[in-house]
Amino acid sequence: MNLDFIAKPMGMLVKLLYDMVSGLDTKYLSAYAISIILSTIIFKAIMIPLTLKQTKSMKKMQEINPKIKELQEKYGKDPQTLQRKQMELYKEANYSPFAGCLPMLIQFPILISFFYVIQQPVKYVFSDQAFFDSINKTFLWIKDLGFTENHVFAAADLAKGVSEGFINMVNGLSMGGMTLPFIGAAVPILAAASALTTYLTTKMTSASQPSMNEQQEATQKSMNMMMPVMIFVFGIQFPAGLGLYWVISNVFQLVQQYVVMNSSKNPKEELK
Repeated sequence: MNLDFIAKPMGMLVKLLYDMVSGLDTKYLSAYAISIILSTIIFKAIMIPLTLKQTKSMKKMQEINPKIKELQEKYGKDPQTLQRKQMELYKEANYSPFAGCLPMLIQFPILISFFYVIQQPVKYVFSDQAFFDSINKTFLWIKDLGFTENHVFAAADLAKGVSEGFINMVNGLSMGGMTLPFIGAAVPILAAASALTTYLTTKMTSASQPSMNEQQEATQKSMNMMMPVMIFVFGIQFPAGLGLYWVISNVFQLVQQYVVMNSSKNPKEELK
């Protein structure tokens, strides 16, 4: 799927933000990191109408879930009757089981294209490899968001302004000058944060799903556990900038879902 027609405008947004905040560039928080954070927030803000509709649909399902469970217990041995009764319940509650799917389908290509932008910043943002290589790309403990979080840098680079003992303590365990391969040059904090926030978002989402049988629940739990693991693995293999984007995006979504799901308004009124 070629999403350049979406990715290029997003890349222009990141570049615009980078130019605007370039004066804020510091040793531990680069303008590049700030532009990623701001563009992620802006992107999520633009998507609020879609994600809000999806989240409200999740809340509505949470409200009628007890009734669905009652129907499953009563008509569990009669699938056709169960399906008919569920559809009647959906109609009575003014709920569409597909209401939350459309926003997700619309957002998916946009999410993927944004992923392309952060993964290939030279192609979509800066258009100049030499310029990208020359700019500051630090984020707190991460030396360069253009590399993997556990990328091993030259000793001369690591020693700049930081004692060797502190580097050894923070960046991993060394044995005879060899750094453990999995830990590399940095404890993968960002990758772990990506996995944790992914787990929290999937857990919050699955809590609002319709009641399921034991097999379906087991499958759902397995998926909820496997997804964070996959995100963690990706997090230690892809540029750290992607991890930063993923964490900010997930935190934004968690806050939004929490606010909507805990709103005191009647779900019927919210969905109008």
